[in-house]
Parts: sequence; C-alpha cells; structure tokens
Amino acid sequence: MKSAKTLQLFRPTKVLRYPRLDTVLMVEEAIQKAEDYPTKAQLYRSLPKKMMYQTFNLILDYLEHAGKIHIAKNGEIIWVWGPEIVDYYMKHPELHWDTIKRKINT
Repeated sequence: MKSAKTLQLFRPTKVLRYPRLDTVLMVEEAIQKAEDYPTKAQLYRSLPKKMMYQTFNLILDYLEHAGKIHIAKNGEIIWVWGPEIVDYYMKHPELHWDTIKRKINT
C-alpha cells in the first residue's frame, strides 16, 4: 500500500456535477464488455444512459488515475485493472513503478 506521503489525491477542479456511483459503474462495465478498444466518442455513444460529456470525461480521468484504464496515444481506452495483477505487484516491491523509475533515472 502507498504511504500517505506518496499517495496522490484525485482532485478535479471546476466540476459542475459529480457522477453518481451507478454512473461510474456503468462506464466501467461498458469498457470491460467492449469487443474491441473503444475511443472516447465510441464509448460515449454506446452508453445505455446519457450523461453530460464533462461528467463522462471526469469518470475517465478518475478511472485512469485509479489505474483501472489506460488511454492510448491513438485514443483507444484499454481496461487494465485486475485484482490478481494488483496482488502480484503488491507482493513484489521491486516491480513498483517508483523503484523502476529510480533505476531509470540513476
């Protein structure tokens, strides 16, 4: 687990509306069940319930910050969260990003 000193909080600014939990879960499920890697526009259009685009972007920002998705350079959204993978990395501190980053910079 990250210590309090290294934990970065997700603090968006100028938010008109915060999403409800069921809306966040709906977006997560849509990403997981997508047959291929959707772009933002494709994912937004495929959602069963419509929402403001700003709220949609806030959800994607949160999911990326939480390490559940990765948005590739070509705009594809990839679901990367897996509890087994997280457990594996937590048990192997030599694989933590901070450790790898230090090795690269030295």
